[in-house]
Amino acid sequence: MSVPPPARPASTPRSLRERFGALRNLRPFLRQVWDTSPGLTLATLTLRLLRALLPVLMLYVGKLIIDEVVLLAQPAGTVWNLRDAWTSGTLDHLLLLVGLEFALAIVSDILGRLVTLVDSLLSELFVNAASIRLMQHAATLDLEDFEDADLQDRLERARRQTMGRSQLMSQLFGQAQDAVTVISFAIGLLAYAPWLIALLLVALLPAFLGEAHFNALNYSLNYVWTPERRELDYIRQTGASVESAKEVKIFALQDFLIQRYRELAEKFYAANRRLAGRRALWGSVLASVGTLGYYAAYGYLAWRTVRGDFTIGDLTFLAGSFRRLRQLLESLLSGFSQVAGQALYLDDLYSFFEIAPEIATRDDALPIPEPIRDGFVFENVGFRYPGAERWAVRGLRFHLRAGEALALVGENGAGKTTLVKLLARLYDPDEGRILLDGRDLRDYDLDQLRAAVGVIFQDFVRYNLTAAENIAVGRIAARDDRAAIERAAERSLADEVIRRLPQGYDQPLGRRFRNGVDLSGGEWQKLAIARAYLRDAQVMILDEPTAALDARSEFEVFERFKDLSEGKTTVLISHRFSTVRMADRILVLKDGGVIELGSHAELLAADGLYAELFNLQAEGYR
Repeated sequence: MSVPPPARPASTPRSLRERFGALRNLRPFLRQVWDTSPGLTLATLTLRLLRALLPVLMLYVGKLIIDEVVLLAQPAGTVWNLRDAWTSGTLDHLLLLVGLEFALAIVSDILGRLVTLVDSLLSELFVNAASIRLMQHAATLDLEDFEDADLQDRLERARRQTMGRSQLMSQLFGQAQDAVTVISFAIGLLAYAPWLIALLLVALLPAFLGEAHFNALNYSLNYVWTPERRELDYIRQTGASVESAKEVKIFALQDFLIQRYRELAEKFYAANRRLAGRRALWGSVLASVGTLGYYAAYGYLAWRTVRGDFTIGDLTFLAGSFRRLRQLLESLLSGFSQVAGQALYLDDLYSFFEIAPEIATRDDALPIPEPIRDGFVFENVGFRYPGAERWAVRGLRFHLRAGEALALVGENGAGKTTLVKLLARLYDPDEGRILLDGRDLRDYDLDQLRAAVGVIFQDFVRYNLTAAENIAVGRIAARDDRAAIERAAERSLADEVIRRLPQGYDQPLGRRFRNGVDLSGGEWQKLAIARAYLRDAQVMILDEPTAALDARSEFEVFERFKDLSEGKTTVLISHRFSTVRMADRILVLKDGGVIELGSHAELLAADGLYAELFNLQAEGYR
């Protein structure tokens, strides 16, 4: 199994150093945003830069307007005639300033709408690209990885980040925009009263530290609750899905599921409520420090204006700049803390991408022989699932000859499915080795091996796709080859099922989407068998291929199955001894080991486990 980076214990809170250390994730994140669409990224940055300069320009123009109004103000008792003032040109400068402020307001609104548009387009493209990357990486991982609960938690967190981190992109760009605006306001304040900047920073620092602390606590809460949130999603799906609706009704499970969901949801809500309450309380206390600093500075500026050090316009500009600067700094510090918190979540995404599969193609890999001449040899093969004490299979020694049909027989848990997964290299042995034409299976190109092996498992997937696409997944490159799909359906008897569908091969199947039609278990199984015909691989592995078919359909399928297996190496798992009799040889497994191997007649004559199981099943038909 691949070894992921070590996971942090869920109960351990993040230190301040670790929180800010998570900012290292922003560089690959921004690179990923840029790679998504360089044009849109450059567009949003340019638009935000232009918009960032407008607030200080508008405030300064407002100062000039107020100073002009004060300058034009008449002594008490004097009344102006608007027409005379207009025609004399007295108001020209004032009107010019008002028109400039109006134009700046229009430009700011247009830029804001353009930023929203570009951000929405870039965000959608980013979510699509991140989701594709997640699926691509997940496809490279070992089957064992998906059977590990810890990795399932990691995958769930990573999946959430592909959807939830798009807002981080807008937030980062917004932070950059606010930073430019802060710098422009700070330059204006520095020209008048440099000490105001220091006062602001001292007043806002406590609120920033408090915000950073509670963001880290919120991340820890979500990290700890990942398994429970997966369980909540599972219960919600089970309680309201077409797949489970019959049993929920028949067994009256709705009250049990609702109660289970309610208990988990209430615990999660209580934990969130406690954290939200503490955050609101301390946030209010610390924010009041900033408010106190603002009004202290405002009072001092008013006094300086009364003394004549500043004009009324200066007071308006300075007070407005101080207020806006305080708001922006609060937003920047709070936003920076939130960005640091969201960077913690990026750890979940990028740590998932760091998981490397153990089962991979070597640099010097060999091509799969065509045709396979000697077959597969199991040499003392053993395999144990991660964390399990019991070996799934051990000491396997046998030769699967090229072109042979081999049936696997054994009670549940004997190791049959594990054996075929080893053969398809979904797992690698922990002991021994598997040879293909005399070379270790690990020496061959993995993609070519998977292409040469066709597997239809008993728990095959019922895709909510069209009937044609459900067959085409057997060889997805042939999805546009309707003739090949129809031939495969005819050979598996699926064509009879498809002819009864309203839209034939274009009929959506399943109940997940509108106009979908569900099939019976046997009908679904015929489509799954059609996948095997379409794949036309050198090695065919079928796990209980007729378990859901009636006796007549089973007989017809196996009559045609002889065509499928002719000239191919075939492995067949079945509990029906009428089925396994068609195999050239039968391998009997018990407790993960081979105890018998031979033809049907030979095994009956040996009077061992196979004969016992055969006679027990035959007795049931008498």
